[in-house]
Amino acid sequence: MPRGDKPYRVYRGGRAKGDVPLEAPRRPRTPRQAAAKPSSEGVRRYAGPGPKTARKRPRWGRWVAVTLIALAVLFLAWGIASYVALAHADHAAQKRLGPEATAVLTKQDGLLMSSTTDVLVLGTDHSNAVGREANRHSDSMMLLRIGGGRTAYLSIPRDLRVSIPGHGPDKINAAMQLGGPALAIRTVRDFTDLPINHVVVVDFGGFRDLIDRVGGVDVTVPAAIVSNKFDCPYTAQRCTTWRGYRFAEGRQHMDGRRALVYSRIRENRLNAADTDITRGSRQQAVLGALKGKLLGIGTLGRLPFLGGDLLKPVATDMSAGDLMQLVWLTKVRGGSTLHCRLGGSSNGSMIIPDNEAKRHVLRQLAGAEPPLPPAVDAGLYAPGCSTKELS
Repeated sequence: MPRGDKPYRVYRGGRAKGDVPLEAPRRPRTPRQAAAKPSSEGVRRYAGPGPKTARKRPRWGRWVAVTLIALAVLFLAWGIASYVALAHADHAAQKRLGPEATAVLTKQDGLLMSSTTDVLVLGTDHSNAVGREANRHSDSMMLLRIGGGRTAYLSIPRDLRVSIPGHGPDKINAAMQLGGPALAIRTVRDFTDLPINHVVVVDFGGFRDLIDRVGGVDVTVPAAIVSNKFDCPYTAQRCTTWRGYRFAEGRQHMDGRRALVYSRIRENRLNAADTDITRGSRQQAVLGALKGKLLGIGTLGRLPFLGGDLLKPVATDMSAGDLMQLVWLTKVRGGSTLHCRLGGSSNGSMIIPDNEAKRHVLRQLAGAEPPLPPAVDAGLYAPGCSTKELS
């Protein structure tokens, strides 16, 4: 071996025997490793999964609270504005009723919301036509009883034969003509033995504009009608050939003028049995449709703007606060509803009441007996009660 040659190689890190070691093969890098930043020494290191960002939980409770507060503020503002609008027109409505009627009412014990209340609703037939200016029969009579979480409606046929105080036997609707709302209140009170706490008189001659203001009403006409010639809307020459007002069978939308005509029809040329007695049912259908429209969500929402117009055709002893409570109890609060009516048998011009049936109806109205619907084949004015509207 030549001098100076050594059988091994010398490396800076020390001596090693055998072949020179080669660089170890590198494993494929994962995407996460490839994205990792190199260290200060130039070697890429695994950065790990990285910090987890905590998800913010939705704060539903805060949003619910804010929404409830906003709704409460809106409802309070609506209530105040509605009360102010009704209060402006309420004084005139009470003045139209007069002190005589107020004097015969039974005093209300407490608020409407906390006690049983009986409200008599009278629809008067008044027209500006010649010869009918003084006609103020109460052609629609309904008693509204509120209490115990229930709203009950008692329909009283206009041709029911009763004893009118100071005048003797007659149709119950004659009480309004003979002595105004005061005598009508006394007559209904004596016949039903129910206390009348409030009264609302609706003038059919003045509710035409009211129906137009609320956008009309939907009324179901039970059978086609061709009326007699009354209140002809045309010229004298055309009225000589005019046959009368026509109404098709079925549910239809009526504006104020058409609803007023429908409620006043006394004769149907297509049905001889449809006489003045059945006119009361048509008026009650119109009043019921108007009541539903007035208590509808759309009308209630516009109550601050319609409050004054709603009371123009009305005479009542109820204050603005009473009316607001009435709206709340019959529409907003809800509860069960009962529809009742008095009746009897017809002798052609009057309805002779069935006193035994009347007693049961009044007990059902008070909740002392379960509702018993009128017999199907007992006629138009058969007495009874039902949780559904009576036809």
